[in-house]
Amino acid sequence: MKLLLEIKDDKADFFMELLKNLPFVKAQCVLSDKQQLSAELSEAVENLKLVLDGKMKAKPIDELINEL
Repeated sequence: MKLLLEIKDDKADFFMELLKNLPFVKAQCVLSDKQQLSAELSEAVENLKLVLDGKMKAKPIDELINEL
């Protein structure tokens, strides 16, 4: 059986941890396309800030192209 639950953001981590500790439950977080895009863009901006601050090394463009 599959269930889709809507959990308040401030309780989501606790609830997911609870589910993961039940051996008969397979828990997976599902994001909408908009939420997924927003999360990926936030991560990209954070990585860019780290590169600009010299705290992270950027990949050469050739390496990025080869990954495609």
